[in-house]
Amino acid sequence: MANRIRTVTSRNDFERLVEEFVISGYKLENRGDNSALLRKYKKKDHALVALLTVWWSLGIGNLIYACIPASVEDEVLVKLENE
Repeated sequence: MANRIRTVTSRNDFERLVEEFVISGYKLENRGDNSALLRKYKKKDHALVALLTVWWSLGIGNLIYACIPASVEDEVLVKLENE
């Protein structure tokens, strides 16, 4: 379930709020007629991992690190109440 729930009362506010979250770096995970689930993921730092793994394991560690999914930093559910 989402960490935060934002409710709006009009379709225009719903569309505007979803667009604002997308512009600020959230990814739209699921969207229905009256709700949208948005998530923001933590960024991975491949530079240090690449340097260390090339040095010791010829880059295999960096490939494994790239396959690990990014963790969720924030999650928001936007709900449209009675129009």
